[in-house]
Formats: sequence, C-alpha cells, structure tokens
Amino acid sequence: MTDNKQQASILLIYTGGTIGMIENPETGLLEVFDFQHLAENVPELKFLGHHVDTYQFDPPLDSSAMGPDSWMKIVKIIADTYQKYDGFVILHGTDTMSYTASALSFMLENLAKPVILTGSQLPIGMLRTDGKENLITAIEIAAAKENGFPIVPEVCVFFENELMRGNRTCKANADNFNAFRSYNYPSLAHAGIHIKYDVTQIYYPVSRRPLKPHYLLDRNIAILKLFPGISPSVVESILNIPGLKGVVMETFGSGNAPLNKWFLEMLEDAVGRGVVIVNVSQCRAGSVEMHRYETGQKLLEIGVISGYDSTTESAVTKLMFLFGHGLTPNEVKEHMNCSLIGEITIPDSFVRP
Repeated sequence: MTDNKQQASILLIYTGGTIGMIENPETGLLEVFDFQHLAENVPELKFLGHHVDTYQFDPPLDSSAMGPDSWMKIVKIIADTYQKYDGFVILHGTDTMSYTASALSFMLENLAKPVILTGSQLPIGMLRTDGKENLITAIEIAAAKENGFPIVPEVCVFFENELMRGNRTCKANADNFNAFRSYNYPSLAHAGIHIKYDVTQIYYPVSRRPLKPHYLLDRNIAILKLFPGISPSVVESILNIPGLKGVVMETFGSGNAPLNKWFLEMLEDAVGRGVVIVNVSQCRAGSVEMHRYETGQKLLEIGVISGYDSTTESAVTKLMFLFGHGLTPNEVKEHMNCSLIGEITIPDSFVRP
C-alpha cells in the first residue's frame, strides 16, 4: 500500500528531447512547447492531485548534446530545490538518457528522494504518443510514499511500464516504445493497472545524511571497442590520447580479447602509465569473468580490471566521476571494483572479507 493521501510536490525538469515537441497546426512542423503551459497540453495531470512545478532548459537540448555540463546543471537544480520538493522528474531525449541517469546516480550522493528520468519515442502532441503515459506515471512514482518515506529514493529511468535503476539501463531499441532495457538487474516496478514495486530490488540508503551534490567530472575517458581484425594503429591511437586517464574496453563474451603480443604490450604499457582500463562485455546481458578463459586471465595479469556486469554508460560516467575527484589510478581501480550505488554486481567469490 502506498501513502499518497497528502499532496506531493514535484519538480519537472525539461532538458529537451522528443517528448517536449508539439505539432504546429499551421506548418505541421514539430516545435518545442512552453512547459509553463504543461497543464494545457497534458490536462490529465490535474487528476493526479499533486503540485507540479516546471523548469525548462533554455534552449532545450537534443540528447546528443547532453554531457557533463548538462549533468552538472541538473545536479545544481536538484540540490538548490531539494528541500522544496518530494521528488524530481527529468524529461530527456532517449539517445543519451542512460548516460545522464548513470552520471546522476554518482553525482547525487546520499540521495533520499526519487529522481525519475523519462521521455518518449513520439512527441507529446501526437495522438499515439507514449509521452503522456510515461510522464504521468513518472510523476506518480516520484510522488509515491509509504509510511511517509519515498518508495524509490534513487535515480531511475521509467519507460513503457518499467521502472529501472538508472545506472543499469541502456537504450536497446530506436523504433519501439519499449526503448530501454535493464538486462543485468530486475525492474524496480511495473506499471499496469496498479504500480507494483519490488522493494527488495530498490536501493535504500543505510543512513540518512544530507544530499551531497558533486560537480567534478574528468572527460579524459575513452571507449575502445574491440572487433576481429582491429589494427595496431587503431588501438595505439586510442591508448595514446594525450591526457587519457581511463578506458572502457568493450571485449567479447565474458571478457575475452585477442592474445596478440602487440595488443597485450600496448595495454600493459598504458596501464604502466597510469591509464585505468576497465573490461566490459559487448554483450548486453551477462558479466565479465576474467578468470574463466586464458584470454581474460592474461588481461588480469597485465593490470586490466573487470567491469563485471556494468553497462558501458555506467562505466564511462563512473570513471569520469572518480577521476574528477582527484583519485589516483590505484584508488580508481579500488572504487571500480566496488558497487557505489548498485551499478554493478560483485560475485560472492570476489567480495573481500
């Protein structure tokens, strides 16, 4: 049972994206509408019984333009208004939503209120839009309490009836309404006739501490995606980027890579220079197990660390966050081998006593 008898106060932050578009009746073109007129465009909101304020990026940003500066802006908005609202809903373009959700999960330390990202595949002004349902349900989830406490006090993505931990998501479909998946972690809630929460999967803070916003991110991170026939010059060009601090290396299967001498030597040289290389799988589901095959074991021996079942989006933003706070390569490695906010699953055999 949820306790929503009292009116909740929600801040709706519109960053940009398809959901905020509406068709101009004269030109037929899609245009951004003023979210101050949200109630006019989504009259269903008044039946929710919650107070909804809005904040709109000016200008709104396509999701491909979102990045560290935008994440910092969102964090500051939430931090500045944290005491005023019960929850936050962020409307965001779908293409980079998982990157933003992952980054916010690290940047909002001690978060104890819902921060729900959502969007749509069709503009909210279109007849068949998925935007209205996503928006309305996201607000309901952000407002939901039990015994006076938020049911979902973490950064999440809500899309097409599924509430997912933000740093576990990836965009898996460009055409269908169910655009997002959380392959390696169960959904936190499913919205049908009722919203059914799986409280056993939700992250609840161990102690109640004041929100601690973070704004330091280091962009000297790269992604190295392996493929059969990758040339030495390609690997060398990435591993020798000036100022490079961290690399998310997308390997095959459970963390496998070529055993070519030149490849291993380049990786070992980069590690020796202090570059942190994190091994994540190109497979959407499953986990890196570097002890399983000889190739993974070789990577371990030269200093590559496991990303376990992390998404690429989460691994990239986690490296940005850790290096942004001035941690040494060894300290970054230690933190990458820990679950900071539920972003990875560490097998029991690897948990330190």
